[in-house]
Amino acid sequence: MDALLDDKALEDTLAESLADLGPDTKTVSEDEFVEVVGGALEAVGGTLLFKMCVQNEGAGQHVAAASIGDGGNRQFLLLTLPTGGGHLKVETVSRSSNPVAGIAAAYAGLMDAFKAAA
Repeated sequence: MDALLDDKALEDTLAESLADLGPDTKTVSEDEFVEVVGGALEAVGGTLLFKMCVQNEGAGQHVAAASIGDGGNRQFLLLTLPTGGGHLKVETVSRSSNPVAGIAAAYAGLMDAFKAAA
C-alpha cells in the first residue's frame, strides 16, 4: 500500500473485496473465519496480528486484528464475524467501538519490540 488511505476509504475498499468471500449463513468455524480473513487481507496486502473468539453483547463472534502498511503508514483493522454466520465486518481500529480494537496497536507494538530484541 503506497499511500495512507483515510479510514472510511480503507473500510470501503475492503468491503468491496469481501462481496464474494463471506461464508454461508450457518455456524462459522474458526478455520472458515481464518479463510475469509486471509482472503480479505490478501486483497489489500494486510497482515494478521491475532484472532480470537469472544462473546459480544451475548453473541459469539470471531474477531481478528490486522495491520496494513509499515512504519508511520501502518493502519490497524478489526475484522469480525458472528459465529452464527453473517457478513464479515471490517473497520479501522480508530472507528471501531469493539473492546478488542484497543488491543491491536498494543499487540503490534509488542511484536515490534520482540522482533527488535531478537
